[in-house]
Order: sequence, then C-alpha cells, then structure tokens
Amino acid sequence: MAQISPKLLIPESFQVSRDDITGQMGLIWELIKAPLIVPLLQLGVYICLLMSLMLFMERVYMGIVIILVKLFWKKPEKRYKFEPIQDDVELGSSNFPVVLVQIPMFNEKEVYKISIGAACGLSWPSDRLVIQVLDDSTDPAIKLMVEQECQRWASKGINITYQIRENRTGYKAGALKEGLKRSYVKHCEYVAILDADFRPEPDFLRRSIPLLVNNPDIALVQARWRFGLGFSALLIMNADECLLTRMQEMSLDYHFTVEQEVGSATHAFFGFNGTAGIWRIAAINEAGGWKDRTTVEDMDLAVRASLRGWKFVYLGDLQVKSELPSTFKAFRFQQHRWSCGPANLFRKMVWEIIQNKKVKFWKKVYVIYSFFFVRKIIAHMVTFSFYCVVLPLTILVPEVEVPIWGAVYIPSVITILNSVGTPRSIHLLFYWILFENVMSLHRTKATFIGLLEAGRANEWVVTEKLGDAVKKAAADAAKNKNPTKAIRKL
Repeated sequence: MAQISPKLLIPESFQVSRDDITGQMGLIWELIKAPLIVPLLQLGVYICLLMSLMLFMERVYMGIVIILVKLFWKKPEKRYKFEPIQDDVELGSSNFPVVLVQIPMFNEKEVYKISIGAACGLSWPSDRLVIQVLDDSTDPAIKLMVEQECQRWASKGINITYQIRENRTGYKAGALKEGLKRSYVKHCEYVAILDADFRPEPDFLRRSIPLLVNNPDIALVQARWRFGLGFSALLIMNADECLLTRMQEMSLDYHFTVEQEVGSATHAFFGFNGTAGIWRIAAINEAGGWKDRTTVEDMDLAVRASLRGWKFVYLGDLQVKSELPSTFKAFRFQQHRWSCGPANLFRKMVWEIIQNKKVKFWKKVYVIYSFFFVRKIIAHMVTFSFYCVVLPLTILVPEVEVPIWGAVYIPSVITILNSVGTPRSIHLLFYWILFENVMSLHRTKATFIGLLEAGRANEWVVTEKLGDAVKKAAADAAKNKNPTKAIRKL
C-alpha cells in the first residue's frame, strides 16, 4: 500500500504554520469559534441571565416584604399570645415549665467555660432547669476539663449533667438524639440548644419560652446570632477581628435581618440555625426526631416539623452572642457543610414536600422554590458560572453580547440589597464582592456534591472555635515585644 502523506490529512492553512504551535492553536480557535464556541457561550449567557433574574426577583421580593414587616407588621410578641411567666410566692416555681438546655461539644478547649457558665447563668428556677453537656471530645485532657467544669457548677446547686458517648455516630444530630433519650429529661417540655461558642443573656428563656407556652401550635423560637458591636467587651464577639470575619458578618446579618424575618412573618417557616433556638420536644418527636442523613440536621428537622403543620417564630430582638470562624481553613469546612447539606436535603425531600397534604400550596412553593432552589442552589451557581466563567469568556468572544442590565444593573442591586443587614460595613462592599466570587467555586462544588450525593456529601468537620486565644496570643506577643509599653497600658 502506498504511504499516505501526512499533508493529505492536514489543511494547507495548517501546513503553512505547522511549526508554529501558537499559530495552529489560533487557527483551530477560529475554525471552531463560530460554529461551536459562540452558540455554547450564548446559551450559557441566557441560562445565567435567567438564574440572575430569579435571584434578583427573590431579593427584591424579600426587600419589599421586610420593609412592610418593619413598617406595618406587628412584632411576634403582639402577633402571637405572649404572657410573661411571673414568679409566684404561693405557687413557687411550679408555674414554670421544665426546660432542658443541651450544649453539644467537641474538643472545645477555648470556649467550654464561657458556654457552660452562660447556660448556668440563665434566669430560670433551678429546679425547673436541666443542663446537659453533650461532650463528644476525643481528647482525654479536654474531656476531663469539661467534666470538672460541670462538677464545679453542680457543687453550686445547678442541675447540670456531663454526658458522653462511646462513639460519635451521627455527630451533632446523634449527640442531641442520645441526650433526649435519657430518663432524667423525660419530664422536660422544651429544649434550648446552644453550641459551645454561644452565650445567651440571662433573660434568654424568659423572653422566648412564653411564646411556646401560650401558643401550642408553635414548635420553634429562634433567636438571632450576634457577632459585632453592642455587647460587653468581656464576652467574645469577633466580627472585627479580621477582614474574613467582617465579610462573614455581612452575609450572615442579611440572612438574619431579611431571610429569617421574612420567612417567619409570611409563612411561619424558616431554617433552624442549629443553635440559639428553643424547641417544643413534642414537635421534635412528632417530626421523627433528629436524623443524621445530611450535614444540616437542623434544617432537616425544621422542614419535617413544618410539613406536619408546626409554626416557627423568629425573634430578631432576642440576640445571642457567638463567634465567627477566624481562620480560612475553618471557614472553608463550614461553608462546604452549609452548601452541600441543603442541596443534599433538597434531593432527599423535594418529593415529600410536593406530596404533603398538611401544608398550603403557596407554602410548598415558598419552601421548594424560594427557600431551597433559589437561595441554596441558584445563588451559589450563578455567582460562579456567570461572574467567574461566562462574563470573562465573553471578553475573548466579542460576538457574544451580554446586556448591560444583566452584567451591571442586576448584580449592583443584588449587592446593595445584601448590604442592608450590616450598614456599618457598606464601605467594604468591593471586598465582599471579591470574597463571594472567590468562595463561589467552593460553594458550587459543594452544592453539586450534595445534589449528586457524591463522596464528601456527609463530610462533617466541626468548626474550630478559638475564643479568646487569638486576643491572648496577640497580647502576649505585644507584651514580649515591648514589656514597658504593655505595663503602661495595665
């Protein structure tokens, strides 16, 4: 057979510059751009514009509703029956319901004293309060310190129990579930859940429990997390620790100021934040108890309870001090869990929500479309796909045009609306945009892992809490560097 010349397989235009790799790549690009790249990129633009419009309409809707709520809606204390529980000399403490406080922990060396102390300092009759420290720590030294702290408070007359398990099955959900099985909590009617870095004010229960006592259809009262200014400097709130914590504060303040408030006011539904909330134990049991099938056991329980007709109330004025992750590693693991978990839960529960007969049609629409699809899936995907992929590619392909309303106006409005929760940080919007774009790849990947239930779908890494460790380290460093100056400050 005659040898076939390679020249017969390569167009002449390629042969002219076959030694120039860059030139050949350029020619290939020109050949495939018009028939392949341009149509695909144009399709990508249309899809991203559709997702942007969905997110834009969601943000505008919530913006309008939150304005109406602030101007015309009654506060929860007036919208629902609210009668403070009064101390009675004759009845003693018998008119107070028995409340269980659960504090799940895992190697919380830096914060365990403050969280236990805050729980023990709650203004509630001691004989009507049961505090349960659920310690899943793997470090024997830390376990010993936590147990001794519990014993110290118990010696002061506080009804506090130190509880451990043989294994960490189910992680936080497993610990909470195991805690509710104990015989000494069977007489408790309500359970307050506080993560190890949360410090409620003494009146936390007195301001929340009456809503549950006087309204038998309410299952959950959720308080707001607080990280910034406005409380005693003696208790850790680290929003101003670094730029990373300021960025987190902006995102979370919008979540609490707008998303939780709107859900509570319109549909009496929102996602339980996993801490700083009080549940009716009967509602937990009716909903099937704690489940560890996703990394968002709190949201899972909230959705199941809501599908059984229970109502939730969000108290924006009831604020609980907490700590933000101050290292990128801790924040990255947290965001993986918060992005992957809701997507995975959506996959598991969407048909159950659709087929449910106990909730109204519009509430189903809100839960499926607004709560899950737009906020937990579209919001992550559009940030990465549109602003980090499609828009930069349109610079290389000028034939594809992006309308100015989609590239500038809609993103600007969404960004401004996101800043309403933290007015003091509005000057940091530029950095917040960069920060969100950087994190969008990580969140989008986690979302797909959850939707597809891939390998890391159930990965659980406890968010590291540093407490006062950073401040102490900085103070020690400053003292060692300039002891004379440090002494003058003291």
